[in-house]
This record gives sequence, C-alpha cells and structure tokens, in this order.
Amino acid sequence: MKTFKVLSALLSYPAQELIDAAPEFPAILDAEKVVPATCRGALDLLIEEISVGEVYDLQERYGLLFDRSKTLALHLFEHIHGESRDRGQAMVDLKAMYEKADLFIAANELPDYVPLFLEFLSTQPFAEARDLLGQAAHIFAALGERLGRRQSNYKSVFDVLVAISAETLSREIVDELLKDIDTDPMDLVALDAAWEEEEVRFGSGSQGQGACGHEGLIAKLRHARRAVDPAPRAQ
Repeated sequence: MKTFKVLSALLSYPAQELIDAAPEFPAILDAEKVVPATCRGALDLLIEEISVGEVYDLQERYGLLFDRSKTLALHLFEHIHGESRDRGQAMVDLKAMYEKADLFIAANELPDYVPLFLEFLSTQPFAEARDLLGQAAHIFAALGERLGRRQSNYKSVFDVLVAISAETLSREIVDELLKDIDTDPMDLVALDAAWEEEEVRFGSGSQGQGACGHEGLIAKLRHARRAVDPAPRAQ
C-alpha cells in the first residue's frame, strides 16, 4: 500500500529527492483513501512545507527534532522501558519478521526505525498492517503529543498513524510514555546525559529467546503498557 510508503518518506531524513517527490504525495493519498479526511488538512500542510522547503533548512529542523531529542527518537524500542538485552532481542525478532517477508536491511540499520517499519507495512495486507500499527499506536500518540508541544507539522504523520490503526487509546498508557522530560536540543550536556545508557547488543550474540514474527513484535511493544494495562490484547 503506497500510503505507508508516503508516510515513511515524510518521516525520513529530508533530501532533495524527497522535496522533488513530495508534490506527488497528495494524488497517491487521494487514490487510496486510507488517510481519514479529518487528518488530511494537517498532513497536506506538512507535504507542502517539504515540497517548497530548502533542503538544508529542512535537514536542520529534522535533526533538531529527531536526532537531538531522545523523547522524539524515531526508533520504536527507545520508547519502551525494559532491559537493554530485551530491546536487542526485540530488534532481532523484528528483523526476522522483515526477512520472512523478503525485506532485507543493511547491517547498520536498526529495524525499529519508524520509516523502515512503515516501509515494511506497505508490503503487507492492509488488515495485518493495521494490526501491527495498532501495537505501536500508543507510542505514535505520545510522539504526536510531543511534536504538538513544539508546534511541528510532523505531528500530523503520527496522528494519521493512530487514526489508521483504529486502536482505542488508553490515556494512562500515553501519559506513562510521556513521563520523560523533553530536553532542549541545544543543551548538549543534557542531551548526552539523556542518551547515556547500557549498550544494546543486536545480532546473533543477543541473549534470550524471543518469538519471531508478529507475536514477537507484539510482545515487545506491549512493554510500553505493562504497568498500566491489566488486560493485554489477545494475539
């Protein structure tokens, strides 16, 4: 489904190719009609912002948002509390799920990178894509709220993802994900402290046994709601 490809592109690091392609995005969204009408206005503003933007300005803004703020990191498992070993195994499981669908990623790419996750969803039947999207919906909702506080039009992408998922959100879970304080992206000392953590081991040397496939992803994403959700969804 090309809609997920468009959303993936919008969250990717801005390059001239993205600026050149952006004017074509509304027609793709119009054709598939997956994005709810109530979300299109805000999403179109972001598309227009990118399509008329200057590449270096767009890149600087993107970097300040997503590269220099841990709370806005575009890696799903950064937002799920748990042991580093568990996060490493979760990425192994996610990578295996991609490979099962014939999507192979470079050794230096992290599989929980949101644009890559959306690229994978674009290859899946819509029902399965929506189900997987729903497992991350609380994370997307929290990211959308943080971006809203910064008055960023990138908020629209996460609002769309939550809307497509049709997940019933728990305010308690979203608030749990919002507990970490947003740091000033220009405060390098605070930035270093926020990113300082145990090494995440990723690859064949990761410890622990985790289920590969959709069940493995779902189990790891549920860590985000473990303290406040008494009734996990059935797989």
